Amino acid sequence: MKNLKLLLIALSVSGSVFAQDPVQQKPKQEGHGDTSKFRQMYDLMATPNMYRTASGAPGPEYYQQRADYKMDIELDDKKARLYGVETITYTNNAKESLDYLWVQLDQNHFAKTSKTPLVRSEKIDAAMSARGFSRTYMEEKFDGGFKIDYVQDVTGAPISYTVNETMMRINLKTPLAYGQKFTFKIKWWYNIGNYMVDGGRSGYEQFPDGNRLYVLAQFFPRMAVYNDVEGWQNMQFWGQGEFALPFGNYEVNITVPADHLMEATGSLQNRAEVISPAQLQRYLLAEKSFDNPVIIATQAEAIEREKSISDKKKTWKFKAENVRDFGISTSRKFIWDAMAVKLGGKTVMATSVYPKEGNPLWEQYSTRAVAHTLKSYSSHTFDYPYPKAVSVNAQDQGMEYPMICWNFGRPDENGVVSDRTKYGMLGVIIHEVGHNFFPMIVNSDERQWTWMDEGLNTFMEYLAEIEWEANFPVDRGPAKLIVPYMSGDQNWIEPIMSNSEVIKQFGNNAYGKPAAGLNILRETIMGRELFDHAFKTYANRWKFKHPTPEDFFRTMEDASGVDLDWFWRGWFYTTDYTDIGVKEVKQFYVSNDEPAGFKAQETNRRNRFRNTGPKVYMVDSASADFKPEMNTSFDAKLVKTLDEYISKTFSEEEKVKLVAPKYFYQVTFDKPGGLVMPLIVELTFEDGTTENHKFPAQIWLKNDKEVSRTFATQKIIKKIKVDPKEETADIDVTNNAWPKEEVKSKFE
Repeated sequence: MKNLKLLLIALSVSGSVFAQDPVQQKPKQEGHGDTSKFRQMYDLMATPNMYRTASGAPGPEYYQQRADYKMDIELDDKKARLYGVETITYTNNAKESLDYLWVQLDQNHFAKTSKTPLVRSEKIDAAMSARGFSRTYMEEKFDGGFKIDYVQDVTGAPISYTVNETMMRINLKTPLAYGQKFTFKIKWWYNIGNYMVDGGRSGYEQFPDGNRLYVLAQFFPRMAVYNDVEGWQNMQFWGQGEFALPFGNYEVNITVPADHLMEATGSLQNRAEVISPAQLQRYLLAEKSFDNPVIIATQAEAIEREKSISDKKKTWKFKAENVRDFGISTSRKFIWDAMAVKLGGKTVMATSVYPKEGNPLWEQYSTRAVAHTLKSYSSHTFDYPYPKAVSVNAQDQGMEYPMICWNFGRPDENGVVSDRTKYGMLGVIIHEVGHNFFPMIVNSDERQWTWMDEGLNTFMEYLAEIEWEANFPVDRGPAKLIVPYMSGDQNWIEPIMSNSEVIKQFGNNAYGKPAAGLNILRETIMGRELFDHAFKTYANRWKFKHPTPEDFFRTMEDASGVDLDWFWRGWFYTTDYTDIGVKEVKQFYVSNDEPAGFKAQETNRRNRFRNTGPKVYMVDSASADFKPEMNTSFDAKLVKTLDEYISKTFSEEEKVKLVAPKYFYQVTFDKPGGLVMPLIVELTFEDGTTENHKFPAQIWLKNDKEVSRTFATQKIIKKIKVDPKEETADIDVTNNAWPKEEVKSKFE
């Protein structure tokens, strides 16, 4: 169908670009480099190589190291102390030889000699509780660091080692060559902290009845990552940046009081030995229950166990294949339930352990939320490969490990469950279970790039939450929720591409802004089909591998065919913000009469037909040449010149298909903000109907400050609004509308 709108553009001249006098001499200006927001990121990203390709995929020379563990662990519940002996077999798959190995000692973060407290800025509080005063100035500090009894080779001979704060160097007598394995043993112990008092990602929770609930992680010396990007990742653990770990197999035997129930990473090898026959039968029933959880260890049984403390011991034996870490939770207070989840061609167990203080909330929601999370994340990435996923109720916690995580959320002291508590618990369970995918399987370096696991996982959490309930009260994900952060004081904001330890607003920077950016990509820039395919490609390319930010950026472009360098540069590498507004609106009318000054306008290069055929003139309604009689119904009687042209050019059949607009608007949009974004425009007409236009981000290619668009319409435009659904994280919506409208600040 031919459209009169296009014809008018071809016949008319709009804008006001005038010819330059060729004789007039311009002053010379300083030259400059490429400052375009759309320049490619060769200056920011690592050069592709045989390890990591330009497409974002692992290269033909990609390798990763392996660390396999055999451990015997014992918990002393009375002393709150953990003892362990481990045998580590380290495989060097790098082509180069290694002169030494690095082991992480993250518990040393809590040693008396830890330097972490010394790097904090401190001020004296004008008032503080007596308890807080005594802990700060009077009490002896908790000593929770590793106590290393020995490091030995397989013959029992001592191995030289050097401890540097939270890292330990194993000094090899001879270099470990490519393809070789090195096996060594470490014996250690440490005091387990009350994390409610001393802080941290693991420890124990003390209950008034004298019982404890343990969540044990970073409890053993763990191999550091050696890779093609950094060599050894032996950055110290200061408490904020989490962990970088190699994959391997684990065999772990854990001895605890006989009246404890336990969950841990891996498959339980001796289930019949550690739980009662009745509980075993319930577990077998749970393996076939796909609709509802089955309670395996009941609340009544847990209450009975709480009444006394057994002097006997019991050893739980777990095996885990191809995991990067190991977590344990044990208590005599545990209630335990589970259900089966069908994923692809396999069955996975979703399960929860929780004290009675978590009920009725946990019995009703936890395991169902675990199952939902596995289904949601699998649909967007890959089928969950492990045999189970466990949610542990631990007050004031939210932390993840392979197949197991700790999550907060309990009724108040009166047993009341508010919506805030319910949705907070659901959100943290979805988030922490989701971490099985990022970074437990897609194994990014958390010590360096927090956003690669927290940001991607927060985005996936948002998708799972709205799949759980359409009106789920999300606090991160949609673009508009990151506006207060991005419009804040620049002194308190860092680019997403910043090391974990330097970030001031950790939640906003590492969780919220990356999640909002991915949501903008999916909903506004790329579209769901292209985004989902590219995101799934990234997840599958890098599952059970160690991706870098460049691998993610390149894969998203490679798999979608969308150039996103402008987006990565602005959203991830700067603290720029979005601000796009309506600067000016002009209305034009058609005329046979040549307006004053047209000779100059005739050089407008956009008008390809300026020197051929009859001309229809567009007159600015603010111009002196405008006459009221021009403001008539355009389709009632075409302008004479145009009418004659149409009569001579088109057949009667073609004329019927022509659409004659009545009103013509030239709208100029400006961009005070530094970020490039698509230009989304909503036109509201006199009769209340609307029309939406979406211009790609590339509309700003030639002019980063302002652009103009023309709209030829059948109806009078009463309102023009930029980003009407708040899709682009625009920090100032007071300039988004014409005519200007009163808009309350987002901070009111």
